[in-house]
Amino acid sequence: MKVLILGSGVIGVTSAYYLARAGHEVTVVDRQPEPALETSFANAGEVSPGYSSPWAGPGVPVKAVKWLLMKHGPLVIRPKLDPVMWVWLLKMLRNCTSARYAVNKSRMIPIAEYSRDCLRDLRRDIGIQYDERAQGTLQLFRYQQQLDGTAEDIAVLKQYGVPFEVLSREGCIAVEPALAGVKEKFAGGLRLPQDETGDCHMFTQALARHAEALGVRFMFNTGIDRIVTDGARVSGVATSAGMLQADSYVLALGSYSSRMAAPLGISLPVYPVKGYSITVPIKDASGAPESTVMDESYKVAITRLGNRIRVGGTAEISGFSTKLYDARRATLDHSLTDLFPRGGDLSKATFWSGLRPMTPDGPPVIGPTPYANLHLNTGHGTLGWTMSCGSGRVLADMLSGKKPEVDVSALNVDRYAHRFG
Repeated sequence: MKVLILGSGVIGVTSAYYLARAGHEVTVVDRQPEPALETSFANAGEVSPGYSSPWAGPGVPVKAVKWLLMKHGPLVIRPKLDPVMWVWLLKMLRNCTSARYAVNKSRMIPIAEYSRDCLRDLRRDIGIQYDERAQGTLQLFRYQQQLDGTAEDIAVLKQYGVPFEVLSREGCIAVEPALAGVKEKFAGGLRLPQDETGDCHMFTQALARHAEALGVRFMFNTGIDRIVTDGARVSGVATSAGMLQADSYVLALGSYSSRMAAPLGISLPVYPVKGYSITVPIKDASGAPESTVMDESYKVAITRLGNRIRVGGTAEISGFSTKLYDARRATLDHSLTDLFPRGGDLSKATFWSGLRPMTPDGPPVIGPTPYANLHLNTGHGTLGWTMSCGSGRVLADMLSGKKPEVDVSALNVDRYAHRFG
């Protein structure tokens, strides 16, 4: 079967690789000159199934007010005269109940756990390297009140069989020795030992080369104009290189997927939530993190990637703008220098922003559409890197007529037909 994939981020490339491995003839189209140059380029680097949770939770509306008032708050809203933004926010608020949170999380954990296992299989099968580490994630609590409030999170981890460790201050230092110099700044932590880290951009580019070796064709510097339909099927995709045709089509354009789907009558509530990162060369290895440390107060992830430190955070709702704001960098700088003051050389840091494709309920959208030969693989939010391999493998199984190894029926776009959309 000929398959045309729209988008060459980590989701598009993993889809291409698994489809090619299954024997299909695959073409990937993207406006960029290389794979993984947008949202997949400089994310926080976490492969964290244990933290696969919806942003929409029962305490979020109250917390959001506090975050908006903090100097280094993790949430920023830049209001626009954009009804799509406000409808998306309202849908998210409607999902901020205990019942909806439980349902949505139950839909996210299985694909995230499966994806991590697929990633491990890839490392074994093709020897792919991407500054990977498998040393867990440490959620660091600056205040005892935060540590005392972990009971609900721990209950969820137990429910899904996710291994965890509640650590004292000394326990945190045992897994992250560089924290010894700032031990007065935190009370303890929650560690997920099975989580991993790695450079998503490095991974995606390497996997694209493996995909090419399997026969995948990449068409870069190619603008995607619209999807053309004929009745209940897609007949082609209009691009700057002309009309491209295939037997099946996969929409994996991240935040831009909803814009491409709307003219087809597909209601896909994927909206961009901007995140920021800095990448800092390591100055003193003994002062740098060993894996990922989540600074719970500022919702900032500090991750070691080879000889670099990646610091990522902020949820900024501001449409499709990728403008860099110095105030957002100040938050990242503060978290890094406060916890790992000797680790990195901030004078040589690079500053980046990317658009996370968020759904209002949290889970991604994977599966068929009302058009028989069009499938979706999008809406992964902050978890695109975490869920990428599993999502690509599941999609390849679907298009190959095989039953996926993990149940993703609840991730279908049809779930937005109900009132919680």
